[in-house]
Amino acid sequence: MSSGWQDRGKWGGFKPTPESIPPSGVVFRFRSDARKIPVNVTPLNPINFLLRAAFIVPNKLAIAHPDVPHPSFYTFAVWAQRVQNLAYALIERGIQPGDRVAVIAPNSPMIADAHHAIIAARAVITPINIRLTKDSVDYILEHSGSKVILVDHAFVHLVENAKVPVIVCNDTGRPDDPYEQLLASGRRFSRERGWLGLDMEMNEDAAASLCYTSGTTGRPKGVISTLRGSYLAAIANAYETRMDRNSIYLWILPMFHACGWTYPWAITFAFSTQITIRSADPDLIWHHIINSGVTHYCAAPLSSIISSHRARRLDDSRSITAVVAGAAPTSSLIGQLEKLKIRVTHVYGLTLAKLSSFEVCSETYGPFTRNYHRPAREVDETKGLADEDSRIMARQGHAFVTSDEARVVYQAKEGDPEDAELKDVPDDGVTRGEVVVRGNIKNRFTSIIAIPRPRRKHFAEVILGVAIWLFRNPDGSIMILDRIKDLIISGGENASSLSIEQELSRHPDVLEVTVEDSTFRPKDRHAAFEKELKKYAAQVLPGFARPEWVEVVDELPKTSTGKVLKHVLRGRAAKL
Repeated sequence: MSSGWQDRGKWGGFKPTPESIPPSGVVFRFRSDARKIPVNVTPLNPINFLLRAAFIVPNKLAIAHPDVPHPSFYTFAVWAQRVQNLAYALIERGIQPGDRVAVIAPNSPMIADAHHAIIAARAVITPINIRLTKDSVDYILEHSGSKVILVDHAFVHLVENAKVPVIVCNDTGRPDDPYEQLLASGRRFSRERGWLGLDMEMNEDAAASLCYTSGTTGRPKGVISTLRGSYLAAIANAYETRMDRNSIYLWILPMFHACGWTYPWAITFAFSTQITIRSADPDLIWHHIINSGVTHYCAAPLSSIISSHRARRLDDSRSITAVVAGAAPTSSLIGQLEKLKIRVTHVYGLTLAKLSSFEVCSETYGPFTRNYHRPAREVDETKGLADEDSRIMARQGHAFVTSDEARVVYQAKEGDPEDAELKDVPDDGVTRGEVVVRGNIKNRFTSIIAIPRPRRKHFAEVILGVAIWLFRNPDGSIMILDRIKDLIISGGENASSLSIEQELSRHPDVLEVTVEDSTFRPKDRHAAFEKELKKYAAQVLPGFARPEWVEVVDELPKTSTGKVLKHVLRGRAAKL
């Protein structure tokens, strides 16, 4: 199970830079004026998770970055020193509380550093999708008002002609790396004042991060997350996925995506070790699953993990928790993962959602609901979950511990008074409605928002994901019926593209499937398989929901976080 790097003596001779070594007697505590804080109140801040880990388990491996020409490995104490150095370096370069600092990088130690050091400097991290066009990156940099840019060497082209200072990281961990030189300058600037030389942010509702959409339907839109919200969301993620000091987390989900669903902080809260890989290569993922003792990962429903030639069932002493979101996983995918002893924790959340017909953005720090395995179920360990149980696990489930009940309500009607009560749908698994939640997950907005008057009162209390239809099952769990724009009208009935996809994916020869509405018909394409799949659909779907044509493709177009680009497919279907 070992790939040879977990033990300190097997780190390939790697040594952190001298500036990364903490002094003796280090104090892992911010400067604060205790007289200004009630004795029963501590402002919540996720940077404190790292300080606590460095204090309690200083010599435990925090970050492993093994799959690069110059691998690097950092214990919690060393990593905390590096984070401190970066915080001082940013302050030295004029960063003030509330300033934005942009980060453009794949999963690597630098972006992990940034998620802690920027808020330690009381600034706001703005992680930017590395797959965006330069035009979109330019827009985000200007719109966010970022004062400094940290960029990985592979993405320097995205910041050409930038108007603010740019620091390049060559991802080597060596003293001649420009990023390492930045950290060294921060250490010198600190004059060994340590953490006690950095002021604690007294306002837990201060901004922690500013994340943007991918801009696929217009200019990117941003949402600000708070320190309090990030802190509580991180605890919820660690708790709901049972992460602890024995856990090893593999970074597949990009850290730039909604701050990695707050897992950069959930990992440190749990004292877990994290492995950073620069790309989500299925074979590399399986290398670490097999050899590195991985216990957790987050990702969209990656069928490539199942189809990799390295995929195999884990031995009886192991299992992995896969936190799956980004797109609704099919029951077939869940069942196949469980056969490999990859236990699926299906979560649901809003990163940035357009609310119905008006330009509004909403975020829930990534996941805020999850489906729970039923303890009474019977599982055949040689086959994985029973088929019906896989279907149940494909639901979006119940709200996280840090929020109130996730409700499904009728859409407010035009002309309703401002104080009209939201009406819950019955628990019949049929009646559709919209999801509303409240609790310790609500973000602030940085976009201009227009809220129709009938919803203004309730919007102050809840986050609405009204671009999606859901229903509630008899056990109280919620389930997505479809995105409103993806519902298909067929034979006078509302056909859910997601439900159709769930059924068709159960066919043994279907790896992935997506369903689109179109009046066009392709001719003579994959005729044999089309006939077979139509016959299969007739057995599992009502007449109005059966596909009229089938197109087989090598790969479905997807976003950087694994969601199928249905608008691209709609355009393709319109040309058939």
